Amino acid sequence: MAKRFSCSQSVVFARLTKFAQLGFGAAIALNLSINPSLAGDPFRTEKPHPIGDETQAAFEAIFQQGNYPIAERHLQQALAKEPNEPLAYAMKASLAYGNKDWAKLNTYSQKTLESAQKLIDTDPLRGNLYTAVGHFLEGSVILIREGTVNGVPEAFGRLRQVYQYLDKAEAISPNDPELNLIKGYMDLLLAVNLPFASPDQAIGRLQENAAPQYLVHRGIALAYRDLKRYPQALESVDRAIASGGENPEIYYLKAQILKRLGEKEKNQQVIKEAIANFDKALTKKSQLPSSLVKQIESERKNTLSLNNLR
Repeated sequence: MAKRFSCSQSVVFARLTKFAQLGFGAAIALNLSINPSLAGDPFRTEKPHPIGDETQAAFEAIFQQGNYPIAERHLQQALAKEPNEPLAYAMKASLAYGNKDWAKLNTYSQKTLESAQKLIDTDPLRGNLYTAVGHFLEGSVILIREGTVNGVPEAFGRLRQVYQYLDKAEAISPNDPELNLIKGYMDLLLAVNLPFASPDQAIGRLQENAAPQYLVHRGIALAYRDLKRYPQALESVDRAIASGGENPEIYYLKAQILKRLGEKEKNQQVIKEAIANFDKALTKKSQLPSSLVKQIESERKNTLSLNNLR
């Protein structure tokens, strides 16, 4: 595994960390003996695993609705009512990362890892998967605390452990939707940043076995955006919109893609469409983190200046 991460290590790990909120916040695993009435499962329609009503509600608030205040309230309830649920800790950690709250990131990263390790004996798929998540989050803490110069060796030791535990989970259930969502996101990010990795293989993993579809299409759209394959990115983001409800972050992503396509083609109409999508995202700015709202507004202003638009 050491050779796998020898190129642009600090850049790749830093960008992977930014995907923690999408990739690792979405972690629910398969259990064949569960009564479906106990809890929902955003990854499966059959034989769901009970993740707890509050944790499930928080998951849907973040990833389907893009409503962070509601998600935070559900997560507070989850920590009280479902204290052994590692998904709740993983989502708390990823939200702390988005808010640049490094103390909480450290705390909830540790909680994710601890609760996951307790599951390995009784639920190997879920335990190994969340152990990978915990090591990933703790690797991000190391980079933040130590910096890229001093932190890379230890952080990439963690990243090797991430893949070791993901491999263990994959050996148990290679077609598991949640496993393929997380691993697909990670593989896509590596493929975008490393010249020897295959983005098409990672996209295939997401398309064939991952779920839910609104996160599958969103991940593929992000990858195509970064690969500068903008028509394909637009197709994927439109599929995400069709399958995922009214998440304002999806319209923000579509705006970014349209802006880059409009710049490339020098097409004023496409740039106008980008501005319209920035505006649509901002209609729900009250439910987004303030830092994200500022970022959207800044990118909208930059897009508005193109071609002297007013």
